[in-house]
Amino acid sequence: MSDVKKVVLAYSGGLDTSIILKWLEDTYKCEVVTFTANLGQNDELEPARAKAEAMGVKEIYIEDLREEFVRDYVFPMFRANAIYEGEYLLGTSIARPLIAKRLVEIANETNADAISHGATGKGNDQVRFELGAYALKPGVKVIAPWREWDLLSREKLMAYAKEHNIPIDFAKAGNKSPYSMDANLLHISYEGGLLEDPWAEPEETMWRWSVSPEAAPNEPTYIELTYEKGDIVAIDGEALKPHEVLEKLNKLGGANGIGRLDIVENRYVGMKARGAYETPGGTIMLKAHRAIESITLDREVAHLKDDLMPRYAELIYNGYWWSPERKMLQTMIDESQAFVNGKVRIKLYKGNVIPVGRESANSLVDESVATFEEDGGAYNQKDAEGFIKLNALRLRIAAQKGRNLL
Repeated sequence: MSDVKKVVLAYSGGLDTSIILKWLEDTYKCEVVTFTANLGQNDELEPARAKAEAMGVKEIYIEDLREEFVRDYVFPMFRANAIYEGEYLLGTSIARPLIAKRLVEIANETNADAISHGATGKGNDQVRFELGAYALKPGVKVIAPWREWDLLSREKLMAYAKEHNIPIDFAKAGNKSPYSMDANLLHISYEGGLLEDPWAEPEETMWRWSVSPEAAPNEPTYIELTYEKGDIVAIDGEALKPHEVLEKLNKLGGANGIGRLDIVENRYVGMKARGAYETPGGTIMLKAHRAIESITLDREVAHLKDDLMPRYAELIYNGYWWSPERKMLQTMIDESQAFVNGKVRIKLYKGNVIPVGRESANSLVDESVATFEEDGGAYNQKDAEGFIKLNALRLRIAAQKGRNLL
């Protein structure tokens, strides 16, 4: 007899998690609590409630987490200018810590014995969900059906659903995208289907959030972003909440063909996998944040951040948001943003994000020193001679000792 009496399931209302719901009840003879998070994926969430109710679920959690998601996860990550393997803006990765946290919190609220998710045994998400869960609730039991059951094909899943009277929207199923997709306010991702061939170009109809750069307007769009301590607080002078900032930037970026990405990435579990992503708002945020930092950060602070950023990004990608090392790095990153205040003017044009203006009361730019014109003695150019000779000293000594670098 199973020792699991109650399990909290990360539930989308789709076919896979509805099958998992029934499978958990049958396999573990347990009660299932469903948790559905609104992270800005633009799906109707009430049908998930109705479906869970129809399947006999008594405790149903449907929560709007958009504000918390952007404020406490997306914005802190963008303070670091985080990119994985030079390109990926971590749209899926950064959503998993919040979902893991809520799964654990709901398990505590409902006295559940376990949590469950629908991530497969081949991907990164199983790692992200479970590392987070174990960090926040060390003794929690995690049930990952894809690592236990034999329903490893679409045909078997459909047969199981039919056998157990799990409702299937055949009209919707008939229009189902050939791609595995994940969406939240930061991005939408596409995997599988045609993308499994690294040589094949995806069809234009795959993309959902953006026009192609070729079809973008012939006139640029200008926007002005206001920053406080590294976070955007207003667009074109209009104060906005964090999730409203990202929603607006997604619309502006998508309309101008911004944010498409097609990459082959190294998954934490060891395989290479191709993914296509649309991150219009995030692409603008990254470029604009670097622009405001360029005038407000000390050189060595900026360079140290850049040195540490790949490690920070890797921690998030691999699922270590809830770790002491990520928390330590975040403290340093947040401290670096104390003077990252001001405005950035951005030009959006046919897939390009072009900073065209920056200003800040905390700017470290000294025009009297940097000018090409007469500086009135603000900078003594003769000082450069000694600076160069001191920095060349080791090179000159090595050459004098016969170390030929040619």
